[in-house]
Amino acid sequence: MALLLRVYINPKLIRKVKLTKIPESVEQLKDELREKLELEGEFSVQYEDPDFGEAVCSLMDITELPAEKAVLHVLWNNNETPSPPPSHTPSSISSLDTANISSPSSSHSASSAIRTYMRNISKWPTPFQIPSFSYDVELKLRKGNDIFEKTGTGLSVTRDMKMEILDKLAQEIFALKAYPEKYEIESVASELVNKHPCLKEPGSGTGYDGWATSIKYKLGNYRSKLRQAGCNEVSVNRKRRRDEDDEGRFTLKKPKRGEVNHVPDYPKNYDDDVLEDQRCLLVDAMKKKGKDIELISEKMDLTFSLRRKEIVQLEPMVLEIQERWPALFLEEQICEEFCRITTKDLIGNFRAALDKYAPRLLKLYRARKGAFSQDMDNLLEKLDEQVTDPEDERTKGVKMGILTVLSDDAPTSLPTVVNIAIVLEEAIVLTDLPDLPTAFAYLFGLLYALNMEFPKEHKYTFEAIQHIFMELSTSCSQRVRSLKTKLLL
Repeated sequence: MALLLRVYINPKLIRKVKLTKIPESVEQLKDELREKLELEGEFSVQYEDPDFGEAVCSLMDITELPAEKAVLHVLWNNNETPSPPPSHTPSSISSLDTANISSPSSSHSASSAIRTYMRNISKWPTPFQIPSFSYDVELKLRKGNDIFEKTGTGLSVTRDMKMEILDKLAQEIFALKAYPEKYEIESVASELVNKHPCLKEPGSGTGYDGWATSIKYKLGNYRSKLRQAGCNEVSVNRKRRRDEDDEGRFTLKKPKRGEVNHVPDYPKNYDDDVLEDQRCLLVDAMKKKGKDIELISEKMDLTFSLRRKEIVQLEPMVLEIQERWPALFLEEQICEEFCRITTKDLIGNFRAALDKYAPRLLKLYRARKGAFSQDMDNLLEKLDEQVTDPEDERTKGVKMGILTVLSDDAPTSLPTVVNIAIVLEEAIVLTDLPDLPTAFAYLFGLLYALNMEFPKEHKYTFEAIQHIFMELSTSCSQRVRSLKTKLLL
């Protein structure tokens, strides 16, 4: 039986592999990957388990692989910074990916690997896998469950025992998400009492309301500890004196649009000064006429955490970002940055969703032509004629948009598009794009890379792309949910 694999080699390199038959062992699978992907060095393999909402588990036996299609994650081994031990707990979901960052003079090898702290799963696991606690707590829970099964009497939880449970849960939740939604916290509490029914609260409608509240506050305390320890993702939300003087100005900088790696921590043994030096090397590489694309990609990977901290915390203007991070506006780097942030393939997912939903969208528009303005009728006519509608060339006052440049020599009835560009804050940041769908995909990716808000006048359009096309979040407005229902009918 053939086996189709999607292999995450590192955050910037994802390959598709087709095997004519299923390997007989994990070692044989690794040999196949080495041969087909030209991998060097030692590594371990994880897979996304459909039984746990695509949560990542270490592959210990080849029979654990899903049939026909599977998603694999390659974790590089390194003598100086060894990978975490194999684990089937949710902490493996947010295990430390090892991205291969080579220096200009070194070859690609596992010895040049840099440990980066990146999450690699975009969906909350369903069900949430409750971790194991310390031996004494597990012993009490096991006996409490036996008594509850026989008599229906719950366990009297001591303060120390509750702190142990909450501390462990907080660590596991943060490994997945720093700021989980209310329903995600409730899913953890629900699974806790399902696994350990002796913890169910008598007199509570669900039996876990109190646990959900306790988990929420414990997470807040855990984030405070991490903030004091210097964790970037929560440090960007540290209130400063000027914020305390003006409460209305402070905004919590947390993922709101399905970001997986919002503000990751710096790679091991790297600090602000070292990463700033790497950024300068990156700027120098961009000034060269013959650009070393591989070197630029490696430096962009290495400086990702510094870049995200600057963009999220300082919220600079687009022109400032262009000056400090010129490589971020390369077409391939927009796609890679989007993948670093969301773990999604920007162009691939967008085009696949466009092919899937465009016919149904056009059918819905045509069925409700009377509800739209004359502009919609004109647009549908143009689509029928396969003609591109010209856009206003002026960029003044344009916060964001797609600029279509038309040939002056072409007849008015059949204009010729000579250039398609992206405009952000009145500046053209990307030109010579092949078509409008690709331009829109790059615009969407830039909004994530630059941490820019969706334009209010097109809020539902971008929300539909985020929720339906890219599948980046589970919560959305009722209007977008209604559209998704109609598209899937």
